[in-house]
Amino acid sequence: MEFRQLQYAIQIAAEKNFSRAAEKLHIAQPSLSQQLSKLEKELGVLLFHRNTNSVELTHAGAVFVDKAQKIVDMVGEIRQEMDDISQLRKGKLIIGSMPITGAHMLPHILPVFQERYPDIEIALVEETSANLTQLTSEGKTDFSLLALPLQEQSLEYEVLIDEELRLAVPRNHPALSVPSADGTVDLASFAGEPFILLKKGQGLYQTAIDLCLAAGFTPRIAFESSNIETVQSLVAAGMGVAFIPAMVERGKWSEMAPAYLTVRGRPARTLVIARRKGRYMSKAAQAFIGTMHELVGQSANRRSGAPSGKPGADTLQEGAEA
Repeated sequence: MEFRQLQYAIQIAAEKNFSRAAEKLHIAQPSLSQQLSKLEKELGVLLFHRNTNSVELTHAGAVFVDKAQKIVDMVGEIRQEMDDISQLRKGKLIIGSMPITGAHMLPHILPVFQERYPDIEIALVEETSANLTQLTSEGKTDFSLLALPLQEQSLEYEVLIDEELRLAVPRNHPALSVPSADGTVDLASFAGEPFILLKKGQGLYQTAIDLCLAAGFTPRIAFESSNIETVQSLVAAGMGVAFIPAMVERGKWSEMAPAYLTVRGRPARTLVIARRKGRYMSKAAQAFIGTMHELVGQSANRRSGAPSGKPGADTLQEGAEA
C-alpha cells in the first residue's frame, strides 16, 4: 500500500467521480483507475461501487477512507512539526474566510504579516459559512474565520472579536427624524418593513432571522443577495432595511450609502478563529493568529477609544458549546 493510494481514495470519495478526482490529482484517469484496482486487489475488498455517472463508497470503503484521512492528516502534521523544530521559515498557510469578513478584514492583516514573514505562502479559501464550516471540519484549512454559533461538533475555536450589527435604512427613513433618548431604535418597530438579507448558507442570514424572531416578528424578506455591498445599495435605494456588520458600513461620502441605526441591546456577531479539534497549529499559523489579534484589537480600540489590548479569549472552546 502506497501513501499516494490513500490520497487517491480520499479524492475519489470526495468527488464521487473518477474524472473529477483525476483532474484534482493532476493524473490521467486510466492511471487513477489502475491504482485503485491495485489497492482493492491488495486489500481484498471493494472500496467503491462503480455506477454509470458516479462512484459510491462501500462499507469497507467508508472505513478505509476514514482511516486514510487520519493517516494523511498525521503525515501533514508531522511535516509541519518537523519544519517548526528545524526553525524552517518557509511554509504555507491555508486560511478560510467568509467573503464579507475576508474582504474587509484580511486586507489590513495580510500586508503586515507578509512584511514580517515574507517566506510564508498564504492560500485563501473564501466560502459561505456552511461550506467553510464543512471544509474546516475536514481539515482542508489550517484555520478559518467563522461566526458563532458553530453547529459542527468537530470544531474548536477562540474568539477574535464581538462586532456590533447595525440596522441600515434608507436616508429618508422616518426613524431618522424621531430620535430616542438613548440614541437607539426598537427593532420591534420595524416589524412591517421589508428586509434585505444575505442568502441562506451565509452566517448573517440566520442571525437576521433570529434577531427579528427575538423581537417578536418574522421578517418580511423582500430580497436576498450573496453580496453585502449589493444589500447596502438596495437599502440606499429605498428597497428595504438590513442588518450590517459595523466593519462593512459605508462612509457617508458614498452616494449609495444608507443610514445606520443602533439597535436597542446592541446585537452583535462573534467572529472566531476555528479549526478542527486536535489539529496541530504550526508556528506560522500561531504567528498569523497573533497578528490578527493585534491588528483587530487596535482597530476595535480606535473605534471605541479604549486602551490598547487584545480582544477575545485565548482559551479554545468546542463548537458543540456554541
